[in-house]
Amino acid sequence: MTDRCIFCRITGGQDSAPVLYQDDQVVAIKDIAPQAPHHVLIIPRRHIPTILDLTEADNRLVGHVYQVAGNLARELGFSQEGFRVVVNCNRDGGQAVWHLHFHLLAGRRLNWPPG
Repeated sequence: MTDRCIFCRITGGQDSAPVLYQDDQVVAIKDIAPQAPHHVLIIPRRHIPTILDLTEADNRLVGHVYQVAGNLARELGFSQEGFRVVVNCNRDGGQAVWHLHFHLLAGRRLNWPPG
């Protein structure tokens, strides 16, 4: 955890956010600048700067994130219509916070290619 990382402060309980789900590995919150009618951030509690910093030891964590995403899609009622899970990496990839997080987007047609 770093004191200057907003996601570390949220997952550690020092800053508040609209929490939709939490467990010992991740916290899921509503995005404050949503890019779709449903925009949830799934944030690992452990500070991992980017997807490039994942190791083989993180395989279970990443699998857990995707299970949480699927469960939230069902619970929030958009699993049948469809959704997208996105990870941005580094500046040109659109990453704005240097703490790995997964975007769960739904509620509108998500065009391809993105961007």
